Amino acid sequence: MDCLYIEDLEVFANHGMFAEEASLGQKFLVSVKFYFDVSSSAKDDDIKQSVNYAKVCTDITKWMKENRCKLIETVAVRLAEKLLGDLPIVRETEVTIKKPWAPIGLPVECVSITVKRGWHTAFLSIGSNMGDKKKYLDDGIAFLKADSRIRMISVSDYIETKPYGGVEQDDFLNGAVKIETILKPDALLKLIHDAENAAGRKREVRWGPRTLDIDILLYDDLIVNTPDLVIPHPDMANRDFVLRPLSMIAPEAFHPVLKKSVSAMHSDILE
Repeated sequence: MDCLYIEDLEVFANHGMFAEEASLGQKFLVSVKFYFDVSSSAKDDDIKQSVNYAKVCTDITKWMKENRCKLIETVAVRLAEKLLGDLPIVRETEVTIKKPWAPIGLPVECVSITVKRGWHTAFLSIGSNMGDKKKYLDDGIAFLKADSRIRMISVSDYIETKPYGGVEQDDFLNGAVKIETILKPDALLKLIHDAENAAGRKREVRWGPRTLDIDILLYDDLIVNTPDLVIPHPDMANRDFVLRPLSMIAPEAFHPVLKKSVSAMHSDILE
């Protein structure tokens, strides 16, 4: 992927742990790499299809001056997320914050941090079998969409399905969602739990009824296996209520462990 690089933009701002840093301010140097395809802008010689680096420098300076953070880590992450949200053409950004006047008390040129953030593709399943099921699903999607670190790409039709897991309860309304997100898997899981909690989700009975249930099915081609999170979802290949709506929006999405597409997995369980 092509890269546009802004190096050492000088900004006087008020970030730091100490009261003097917050009140008096100090110099920061900001460098940013933008990764995107320049083919269209180069072919047409059109700034509207590229990153206007003059405007970006103005926006960075304004953001640095108007915000306050104790840690340069926080500055870097928040600025990276803002830039990705502001520039739809950019797929990934790398932000370096240098602090040449760091209050260390020893001779040092500067302290700096570099963070990388980019857009990732994830597929989610979403379901409800309590109350106004459709409203719970719609509200859950709206909750995620309202976060600037999420882009809602497509939503399947909702389907009615029988409950899974042996607990007697009402039928479910299920769907699937394709998103792009800046969030890493654990942070995405936290946001999902926030959406479920906003819907009044209670985790009292395993496989029991729920107002809103959202699962991460796939996240790029990543394989995760931790006590809190397993990706790809460990049982998705056996669930019609997952694969049927998912096949509506992403039949060619690929399971990196089973080495099968969504449509192939769905065909397997229908045989």
